[in-house]
Amino acid sequence: MPVTHAEQRLCDSLKARAPAMLADLTRLVAIPTGLNHRAGLDETRGIITQRLEALGAHISIVPGQERDSWLAATGAEPGVPPTAICHKLHVPGARSSVLLAGHLDTVHDPAGPFRELTLSSDGRTATGPGCVDMKGGLVIAIHALEALAEAGIPCAWGFVLNSDEETGSYHSDATLRAEARTYTYGIALEPALPDGSLVVERPGSGQFMIEVHGKASHVGRDFASGVSAVNAMARAILDVAAMANPAAGVITNIGPLQGGAAANVVPDLARAWGNARFASQRHADDLGARLDALATPSDALPRIDIRRSFNRPPKPLTPATEQLALAARAVAEDLGQKLPFGKTGGVCDGNNLQAAGLPTIDTLGVRGGGLHTPQEWIEITSLLERAQMLAVLIARLCERGTAPDA
Repeated sequence: MPVTHAEQRLCDSLKARAPAMLADLTRLVAIPTGLNHRAGLDETRGIITQRLEALGAHISIVPGQERDSWLAATGAEPGVPPTAICHKLHVPGARSSVLLAGHLDTVHDPAGPFRELTLSSDGRTATGPGCVDMKGGLVIAIHALEALAEAGIPCAWGFVLNSDEETGSYHSDATLRAEARTYTYGIALEPALPDGSLVVERPGSGQFMIEVHGKASHVGRDFASGVSAVNAMARAILDVAAMANPAAGVITNIGPLQGGAAANVVPDLARAWGNARFASQRHADDLGARLDALATPSDALPRIDIRRSFNRPPKPLTPATEQLALAARAVAEDLGQKLPFGKTGGVCDGNNLQAAGLPTIDTLGVRGGGLHTPQEWIEITSLLERAQMLAVLIARLCERGTAPDA
């Protein structure tokens, strides 16, 4: 269907905002938010919540939940970051509500050399830490909501901003799921695939740790009485590797590893952390049982302990999510854009939102590539294109109450 006059005015308003979007992205990228850098996370959260509060949103800062201590080796530094909940729900004329989800954290070293947004010589792309994952998504959401408010389009919305998505959202999972139960639709602002595709299916994911206890001894004087935890760990790692079946969507990966203190001592302790991916809950249950079966009795030597947390459930293409994805595609086509559908092996907060019962699409963010590398880049024109797509989609969902079939 052709865009309405109100939708066209919305798009024109966002076009006028294009320079401001780039300026906002430049500002956010320059604030380090990697590796639980609390000062940068707090500053970024404050900038965004201030903009949303100006739109009439109610702001709540929810303390994060503690996570199991064994997960520390998965990459996060100590500290429990809070989650910001921003919502504007009681809006006359809005027939449904939309929850936006964004994360403030990146994977980049705050002290590293990759610190700012740098435009290419032709101005078409730019590189910078978090520019595409997902500070670009945060910027388009802010401007889309501001443009909707300026246009007077009645929209009931929420925006949940967590600070630990890159390390699994363990601190914010309960908050994400609780918020999901309040809304009609969910949109996570993860970057699109390189060709602009919307991801409609994701696997599940989880972490696990293998801990092996042996018996220490001197390699030269008393080797026979020792029991090597590292040798037992090596066998366990091979067992875990054999559990993988990529063709069926089951992946296991080990890293990092710890074990032993000196080459002339039989090691009495070894630890390995791993990540698992699974295409369905059935695969998750099977893999979990096989991992648990590696554990030995408490009096065994060597003794193997298994800890695991499969915290991101699979995200299949459900009928409700397909309807929402088709509505997004219809908006894209009405705006002269393309929105092909795709799959990925990655996971995100969209997994958790949909597992809580909220139909969710999760790659309506900007286009780019090089995620999690010093070459992370964004296609500048996608700021405007995706902001327009997001704003019109929110307007249609809130005005019509359901996601129409395309």
